[in-house]
Amino acid sequence: MIIRTSSHYGDDTCSSYVTAGDFIFLSHHAGGHESNDIVHQMEASFDSLAATLESAGATFGDIVQINLYLKNIEDFRVAKDVFYKYFKKDHFPARMTTTTDFVNPTCLCMLDAVAYSS
Repeated sequence: MIIRTSSHYGDDTCSSYVTAGDFIFLSHHAGGHESNDIVHQMEASFDSLAATLESAGATFGDIVQINLYLKNIEDFRVAKDVFYKYFKKDHFPARMTTTTDFVNPTCLCMLDAVAYSS
């Protein structure tokens, strides 16, 4: 069974998450754009992701894959260190990191993920 949820950011063309069986596909999450600090924006993005995970009945421990999108590759090391706040040591999901421009010019980072919750 596939279940789609409404958008958390006002875009009707994109669900906040879609469940397909035991998998939860989480759309892009960002935040903290009032600050030009990558740590602040990473934490806001993770907090947004946490809220969506909770609404889907899942936690960070259920994430099997996460994508990190950065505006500036120079932010990678600092952004990567934020993962230690949200994941237990030796329980990190598979991750891909890339750089990109964002529609919002103040956005420094964005996350999306796939979780498995049985």
